[in-house]
Amino acid sequence: MPAREMRMEMFLKALMRRDYAKAKSHIDKLEKIVGDDEWGRGYSRAINGFLSALKDTDSDALIVQLIREPNNEKAQELLEHFESILQHEFRDDYEKGYYTAWKELLTAYLSQERLGVKSGKKA
Repeated sequence: MPAREMRMEMFLKALMRRDYAKAKSHIDKLEKIVGDDEWGRGYSRAINGFLSALKDTDSDALIVQLIREPNNEKAQELLEHFESILQHEFRDDYEKGYYTAWKELLTAYLSQERLGVKSGKKA
């Protein structure tokens, strides 16, 4: 597994445990990995948004909804939607970085059993 995806899993795990200090340290490491070109800035914007939404308890934010009430079906639908957005040729690098962060977060979210985080969703 690439380092960025592994770091995203650790970031998500910290978010789900509401360990915001640890999540911030993972953001710092992710930002070093992605760099500061347009793609990297889009990616960074997304991951910082995930943390901000959770810290601010923004109930309209998708990430807050997924953490509060785990829903693998919704996460899978969002993953497919964001993957389709990434296929659009007209998307600029910033948008591609932003949606790649969402894609990686949702992929990690859907592999929660491997992360050792209980989803709370009934089978």
